[in-house]
Amino acid sequence: MKNAHQNTEVSKFLDRLNHPLRNEIEELRSLILSAEDVQENIKWNGPNYTFNNEDRITMKIQPLKQIQLIFHRGAKKLEQPKDKLIDDKSKILTWKENDRAIIGFKNLIEIENTKSDLIKIIKDWISASK
Repeated sequence: MKNAHQNTEVSKFLDRLNHPLRNEIEELRSLILSAEDVQENIKWNGPNYTFNNEDRITMKIQPLKQIQLIFHRGAKKLEQPKDKLIDDKSKILTWKENDRAIIGFKNLIEIENTKSDLIKIIKDWISASK
């Protein structure tokens, strides 16, 4: 089932890849696009999500064994906030810097098990990085 907000170019890109974790990618696309005013495109060979044309979440789909969501504030290095950009009570994010974090998924079960936390993280990240 296609989400109304899904970018058809991203869908075509994914169709050509024939990725073994396509179901996981589609589930993550839906979760990310459920956040208000998020747009989808392709960047760095994977689905990318922007708010006000600023990159915020990038899906790393290579290597083919897992999918990573990279939460960031764009390609340019910005001055680091004093504290982590969001409060992740779930502790599912791996922080690289105070404005950059990653979470990886190997299957749909891992996504389902963190779904409510992940939705909160996505919405909090978009809000905090406006």
